[in-house]
This record gives sequence, C-alpha cells and structure tokens, in this order.
Amino acid sequence: MTTQSTSVESILGFVTDSGFTFGTVEVAYQTFGTLDPDRSNAVLVEHALTGDTAAPEWWPGVVGPGAAIDTDKYFVVCANALGGCSGTTGPQSLCDDGLPYGSRFPNVTIRDMVRLEHNLSQILGIETWHAVIGGSMGGARALEFALLASHKVRKCAVVASPAYVEADQIAWAMMQERAIQLDPEYYAGDYSAVGRFPAHGLGLARQIAHLTYRNDAELNQRFSRRLRSADYYEVTSYLDHQAKKLTARFDPQSYVVLSRALRDHDVRTGRSDDLRTALANACTDNLVLSISSDRLFPPGQVELLARNLPGKVDYRVIDSEVGHDGFLTEAAAVSAAVREFLES
Repeated sequence: MTTQSTSVESILGFVTDSGFTFGTVEVAYQTFGTLDPDRSNAVLVEHALTGDTAAPEWWPGVVGPGAAIDTDKYFVVCANALGGCSGTTGPQSLCDDGLPYGSRFPNVTIRDMVRLEHNLSQILGIETWHAVIGGSMGGARALEFALLASHKVRKCAVVASPAYVEADQIAWAMMQERAIQLDPEYYAGDYSAVGRFPAHGLGLARQIAHLTYRNDAELNQRFSRRLRSADYYEVTSYLDHQAKKLTARFDPQSYVVLSRALRDHDVRTGRSDDLRTALANACTDNLVLSISSDRLFPPGQVELLARNLPGKVDYRVIDSEVGHDGFLTEAAAVSAAVREFLES
C-alpha cells in the first residue's frame, strides 16, 4: 500500500451555503494506493462525525491492502471535513487577525463539505470517481457528493445514513450541543482565545452521542448492573472512558459545527419536497446498508432512502447487536457487501 502523510491544499474564495466567504480554505487529506494512468481507480472515502483522514485506521477490515476498498487496487482518498480539527479549516484555524475563528466560524452544511471536496477532485485531476463511500455522517457526504455531480461518480455506497435527519435525531444533537455550550469554560466558542477548553461539556456530549451509537440490549448484556466500585457502575466507567478518549483528540467547537451540519442534513433542501424528485439526479448504481439494531438511524429510515434512489439500488441490512456503531464493528459483513458492489 502506497501511503503518504497528510497533505494540504489551499482553495481561494470558497463561499458557504450561508453566504460566508473564506479568503482561503485549507483541505487536509490522505491518499492510499496508486492512481492508474487513466485515473479510473479513485475511491473517495468519507469519514463520520469525529473521524479523520486516516481511513485504514478507523475502518480496519474495510479499507486497506486486500480489504474491500483495496488500497493495492484502488487509489483511496480521504479528506477531513470542512469545520473539522484534523487539518482542514475549522474553528481553531487562525483568522486574519491572528486569533482562532472560534465563534466566528460559520455554520456549514454537508453540501458545503462536499463542494469543497469537488474542488479537491479538480486539484487531484480526478474527473470520475470509481466510487464514493461513507458511513453515518460520511454516508450523508457520499450521497450529497454524488447528487452534486452524479456524472463524476460511477458508484455510491451509503452506510447507516438516511436521506434526511428527523426530529428524534435533531433532539439528540440539541442535547449534545447544549452540553458543550453550558460548560463554563466554553466562552461562547472563544475558549481558545482565553486559554480555556470545555472538556467536561465535550465529554458529556460524547457520552450522550454514544448512547445513540450503541444499542440498549447490547449495553445491558455487556455491563448489566455490575459495579466497578461503590456507587460507580461498569457502564458509567465505559462512558467516562469514551469521553476521555474524545476530549484528548477533538475540538469542542468543531463538534458543534459538524453536529449542526449533520442535524441539518436533508437532500430535499433546495431541490424538491418530494424525496424521489430530490434524488432524481443521484448516482444510478447504489449500495445502501443499514444496521439492524441501529437506534440513531433505524433501518426503516435508511431503507426510505434506498426506495427512492434512481437506477440500480442494492439495499441490505447488516445484522448486528451493537447498534449504529455496527457500520464500524461489523467489518466482515460490511466488507463483503462493499467488495461485491465495487467489483460488480
């Protein structure tokens, strides 16, 4: 597998859906594998909410040498989302006054993220992608990427992601955002400028989110009512561990920005209130996977997307007791479906 360290490209005058103009946006990405002379083997992998450019690390068994997204066969690209904190311009990037954007960073949309990646495609000289693939927020990005230019995408795979977010998911996102904003160290998003960091708020947001990533039955079976120590349950310890892991590597304001983008995801926006009409210009060779126990984006909601996509649609339910995180943990089943799809 040919791998390069994270690269960064600069794009001038990028305008968001909200009308905000960036003088310069930097896009961080990694590539894996070798681009064929005819540039026909490129695969774009879209990361989820707190993911990054290192696709083989967060999707092991799915991306890598000999895996379904085979880096010995395909030229795999993974870019950090706009608003993130892994190299692409985000809230902690410096503004013209030398201070982080902080609260001045604009709301961005899933569509903004993928328009930026279309710009990256031009820089890389990739006119047509063999496939665009992603799970969770990455699935929303993959879908929108293909919708914006379906003639540039041969295949699109959407994993554990719907056509639009509904009220239940909006409510969960609201609680996570409030958890961060109510931390006294938050300073309305400008915590970096005053040398603070709302770790408790970000940790709590992660714990709330994690309860939507895992299934209740899985948590009950895994932890039951076992205590780690007096008045400290095993499941509490598990959630505390998840909080500490994220606060050690992620920016709270990026979490707010990206959560809002996923919260607002709706492919009908600016297209049509009718879902089938809104999806009419999508890729015509699609794989849609849902997770049987997913309580964040339930199978029925994901299947609605599959039923309304044009052309050839292969819809499958991946059996898992884990919940939404099954798109990451059920690597064998996801790989089997993706491999068959890419090679068909």
